[in-house]
This record gives sequence, C-alpha cells and structure tokens, in this order.
Amino acid sequence: MNNALLAQAANEARGLAMDAVHKCSSGHLGLPLGSAEIGAVLFGESLQCDPADPKWLNRDRFILSAGHGSMFIYSWLHLSGYAVTIEDVANFRVLHSITPGHPEFHETPGVESTTGPLGQGVGNAVGYALSGKMAAAKYNTAGHKIIDNHIFALAGDGCLQEGVAREAVAFAAHNQLDNLIVLFDSNDVTLDAMAKVTQSEDTQALYTAIGWDAVTIDGHDLNAIKAAIETAKANDNGKPKIIIAKTTIGKGIPEVAGTAKGHGEGGAKFVDSAKKGLGIPDGTHFYVSDAVKAYFAELKAARAAAHAEWNVTFAAWSAANADLAAELDAARNGSLKAEDLLKVIPEYPAEGKAATRNSGGEILNHLAKAVPNLITGSADLFGSTKNYITGGGDFSATNRLGRNIWFGIREHAMAAICNGIAYDGLFLGSCATFLVFADYCRPSIRIAALAKLPVTYIFTHDSVGVGEDGPTHQPVETISGLRVIPNLDVIRPGDAEEAAAAFAAAFSRADGPTLLALSRQDLPHQGSASAATRREGTLKGGYVLVKETAPLEAIVIATGSEVQHAVEGAKGKPGVRVVSLPCFERFDRQSSEYRESVLPAACTKRIAIEAGVSGLWWKYVGTQGQIIGIDRFGISAPGNTVFKELGITADAVAKALA
Repeated sequence: MNNALLAQAANEARGLAMDAVHKCSSGHLGLPLGSAEIGAVLFGESLQCDPADPKWLNRDRFILSAGHGSMFIYSWLHLSGYAVTIEDVANFRVLHSITPGHPEFHETPGVESTTGPLGQGVGNAVGYALSGKMAAAKYNTAGHKIIDNHIFALAGDGCLQEGVAREAVAFAAHNQLDNLIVLFDSNDVTLDAMAKVTQSEDTQALYTAIGWDAVTIDGHDLNAIKAAIETAKANDNGKPKIIIAKTTIGKGIPEVAGTAKGHGEGGAKFVDSAKKGLGIPDGTHFYVSDAVKAYFAELKAARAAAHAEWNVTFAAWSAANADLAAELDAARNGSLKAEDLLKVIPEYPAEGKAATRNSGGEILNHLAKAVPNLITGSADLFGSTKNYITGGGDFSATNRLGRNIWFGIREHAMAAICNGIAYDGLFLGSCATFLVFADYCRPSIRIAALAKLPVTYIFTHDSVGVGEDGPTHQPVETISGLRVIPNLDVIRPGDAEEAAAAFAAAFSRADGPTLLALSRQDLPHQGSASAATRREGTLKGGYVLVKETAPLEAIVIATGSEVQHAVEGAKGKPGVRVVSLPCFERFDRQSSEYRESVLPAACTKRIAIEAGVSGLWWKYVGTQGQIIGIDRFGISAPGNTVFKELGITADAVAKALA
C-alpha cells in the first residue's frame, strides 16, 4: 500500500469536501474530514469494485449510513473513477445535480442506497448481506464461485444510537451474516454535544456480547485500517464485523476539529487556512493532484482487469448452468408482468367467503412456485399474517436458501432490511406484520417509496374488524396516513379475486413499493362481477363492481371489508352504481377517460364507506357527497359489534342513499 500517496489523497478529499460545503454554504464537514483515511483505504485499496461498471454483480457494496456526510462518498467516487466529475462535486447540493444533500439511489453512480435518516443504512447493509448470503448459496456451484464479496457500511454514533440499527445488528448476529463489515466513525461527538452527554456504553463489549467481532483502531492510521479490513474480510467465522475507528471529527480544520461545531458547516469559514495546512496549493479550488489522479487511474485499470477475469468465470458458469443463469438474468432484469402472474393464481368460487389474509397466503404460495426469487418474512407473526411459503424453508445461519425470513419483533429493521434486499436487486422481498404496526415501519417505507424500491408489505388486521383487541390495534388512521406517501401504492382488496390482483400488482411493480392491507375477518366473494372484471379492475385501482340498471342516480364507493356493505346497501336501487376502489394511487394513474367512465362527473350524489378516517375521500365524493367513516379511535368488542357501533354498515349506506 502506498501510504504517502493515500495520505495525500485523504487530504485532497478533505479539500474537496471543504470547497463543496463552502461553495453552497450548506452541508456537513465533520465525517468527510474525520473519515478521510478510511475512505483512502477503502476506495484506494480494499474495495472489490469496478468504477466503470458500478452494478457489477460481484462488487463489494459500500453504504454510507451516515448520509449527512455525503461529501465523503462524492469525493471518493470522483477520485476512484466513477462517473462523478469534478463539476458534479462542485455542484454539491445544486438543483438537478447528481450530488444531492444526502446520497440517493438512482441519482449517483456508485451510491448503493438512499441514506440520511440515521440508522437506515445499517439496516440496508444487513439486507444487502442477507441477499449476498442467499445469492451465494443459490448461484455458486462446486465448479464456479461467482459471488464472493462483502458489504461495508460507514456509520456514526447517530446511526448506532437509532433503534432501527439496534434491531438490525441483532438480526445480523443471530443469522451469522459474516459478510457484513460496519466501519464505526467513533469520534465521540454528536450534533448538539459531545457523545458522552447521551451515551456511555462500551461499544466493543456491547457488539461482542451481541455476537459480532469487534475491534478498536486508530481511524487515522492507514496501516491499522487496512489490517482491520483485511482481517474482517478473511474471517468467515459466522460473525458480522464492526471496526471501531477512533477519529477526530472535522480533522484538518483546527478551529473546530474534535468538537460538536465540527459536525456541520461550522468550519467552512476557515477552509482557506485549513487547505493550506493540508498541503493544497493556495488559490486552488476542487484541487486533485496529478499524482493522485495517476494512482487512481492505474487502480481503476487494475480493477477493470479483475472484473474481466471474473467475467471469464461467469461465462463458464453460465454455460455450465444454463437454467440458473436464466433465472439470475430474469431476477436482475425485473421483467414480471401482472397479467402473467394472474395466470398462475386459480380463480375463486363466485360464492363463499374468506379473510383476505387467508386468500393472500394461498395466492403468495401460487406466486412463489412461479417466481423462484420471491422471498418473504414476518415480524414474529407468520401464524397471523399467513404469508409463509410452504416448502420454502427458513432462512438461517445453516440454511441460506430458506425463502421465509424470521425477523423477530423488529418491524423497523424488517422494513429497512427489505429495502437492502431490494437495493441489491436479486430477490423480490416482502414482509408482514399487523397494519397498525406500519407506524413502526414508516420511515423505511417512506425511503422505499423515495428510492423506488419494489418492496411488498403484507399487512393484515386492517380495520376495526380486529374487534376485541381494541383501539390500540385498530388502525383507523393508518390507511390514510400511508396513502399520503408519494409513490407508495396502498391496495385494500375487498375479496379474494381483488387480493389476487393486488399481489400480482405488487410483485410486478418495478418502480416503487406496494402495501397490501388485508382483513382478519372473512369477506364474501363478490360474485356479482366476474373474476376477470375484479382482477382487471383492481389492477387499475378502481372499477364498476355493480353497474346500475336504470339511469344513474348515485354512486357508492368502498374498499376492503366495506365493499360488502356498499353492495348490500345498494340492493333494490336500480339507479345506484357500486364502485370498488382498492387502490387510490393506481386509479389516479389511469387516463382521465377511464376515471370518468368509473366516476362520471355528472353524478354528484356519491357516498363513500371505509372503516377509517374520512379526510382523503373528499376528492372522490366531491362537495355534495357523503362519507361514512370513523373519525375517532376504535373500541374493544367483537368485530361485528364494533362495526355496528361505529356505523360501518349496509344500513348506513341505504340510509345515505334514501
């Protein structure tokens, strides 16, 4: 390792961060400056990667969990030869640049996950590590090893204090994800104050007790960093690794180094003198020396050669394992179509009834047989959420091929881990809990929507129908709260056929997450419309379930378990149309012509019924409409009693139509 050159690169990376933050008068200098030597060893020595192909299958993954330090990753991506130009670095936080305030997936070559909310990146890294273990077990053969990599995450005190990270690291240890390496930028500082104000644990002892390998090093010692990383990579002992790197926040700006003021842009006003102290020529901005450029150009060529050598192995593997190769290609391309998925789901009888959680479990198993990279998990609720893949096995330290993931009572980490799986793009991840606990998952769900990740949430017990469990478990506000998240499809099916389409829609969606809200109680099959009508209508988000037989006088709109009440309440009224609207978001994406055909503007007498808060329904019923909803918390009693007490009944619909 060329220590002198990498030390110079570390200082020039510091200079890039200083110039970028100073130029836009915004950002965080503490981590980019304090972790510069970590960046130098990772990007200048230890990472298995190819900057010319940021999505190389066998690359090491690097996640900057402490996303506020985004100039760290932008500087090192530029220096190591990714498609991040010096102009991109100079446009840090500028409108439409590829160097936004926090790293964003899809925006910047080499950025593996959208980070910023602290702790998310740790959970994402665990998901990547799980995906890597599963992929290695699935695709590596005795003759060819095509997946042999590691997952790195750079985290700070803020990341590791967050509950999502604590949940995720426990999961990683239990499942022996020894391909995971967390680099802890341990600088003893948080944003407001020194870290001792809010924490006092012995990090090395804590992680050792959880089941990790833990080592503490000088985070500015290049040799110590390299040795720790090499040891972590070589030690396949069933333990995730944490390298506790003691660093000085804001190193390079003496006026703020080692203090809470060094966290943000507080040191930006001292950059001119600081850069001089780092050996950066006077009067230069965004400076990279010829020596550093030459070093990384040579390294980029060497990495490309290593990738080319791997390509030979991959070609031989593909030739020897045609079926596996086709499966891997299909998984990476994400080319599923809802119409094709529906073909593998048998139609349900026109009569009868079933809880959509039960039919959902059946549907999931049909899909799992047709889609080999579909996996699922539950937060200690498989028995209730019904999303267990029969015969799929359980993922564990001894069974990397298991398709069922036991997350334990860790809803937030479950969702963040599923994001990591989705970022990796090799498996179709889904997870389950009760709908009311979506609030535990919400930060991760929001990031999935922002990052356009194809995650499926199978959330059951979707209304006051949970009955005796009472208001703590009755998610009256939850559906509407989720519907306001941009790019999240929320589907609340009203019967088994709508559930079939909901699952097909979710697992074929490539540009964002889908949440399926399923009932605990039985719902009647809506045989007044064909299975094809219900399936096709659900894919469009809404459709005419019962068409009027006389001139149109009124429209009743419903979702989920309330569809039955809409149908029953409209009986004997030939001028009434019943519309099932299981997914607002999909319906709103349809053409104006289609939406008009379902909800014609000329019909202003509209009634909506849903067992939840009413606020979002006004856009469909209009100012002359009426909403039968629940604008209060629920009550503890048998489900049918609760519905009746709160006015969610067919009689209420009939009365509104009178």
